[in-house]
Amino acid sequence: WTMNKNCLLCGVGGQGVVLASKLIAYAAMEKGMFVRTSETIGMAQRGGSVVSHVRVGEEIHSPMIPKGSADVLLAFEPAEAVRNLSYLKRGKEGGIVIVNQKALQPVTASLDGKGYDSGEMLHFLKNQVERLYVIDGENICSKAGSAKTLNIALLGAAVAGNALEIGMEEMEREIRRRVKPQYQEMNLKALELGAEAVCTE
Repeated sequence: WTMNKNCLLCGVGGQGVVLASKLIAYAAMEKGMFVRTSETIGMAQRGGSVVSHVRVGEEIHSPMIPKGSADVLLAFEPAEAVRNLSYLKRGKEGGIVIVNQKALQPVTASLDGKGYDSGEMLHFLKNQVERLYVIDGENICSKAGSAKTLNIALLGAAVAGNALEIGMEEMEREIRRRVKPQYQEMNLKALELGAEAVCTE
């Protein structure tokens, strides 16, 4: 690690945002780095928005990422990416956004009965972000054999996009350590497919 890394993960309750942030944190700690994490969980249990901050580096005073300083925005669906875009680093050394293309509305958004168009959200992101990877999470999850592997697919994409300074082997090791044995293979498959999705762009 040459410097501090700020990673913001955002999604909807039940998508595995918190597990993904823990895997990043554990992998960084294995490398001897200092890590702080913080979760902002709305109505997570009922499908509300979930935001997780992971900060890695030498001098981190607050677990919360200041606006405009996230190196990575890992978004489990497009509207959450747009909602949290103000955290992303801008300019030449701007941050990277990895987003799952399928819309999954938080309960709070569907209460007013208005749906939203994920295409519009993705179009907005493409105009705003230099380094944007859009992942077909649904396709990856069906290949991996479970809809619950989206979080790991996004981690695979982040690793392959050099967004985290954590290698594939290090992430695989954490999955073997932290995920129940019966779910390991599908998660390792999702990690690999997520990485491939970025490499073939």
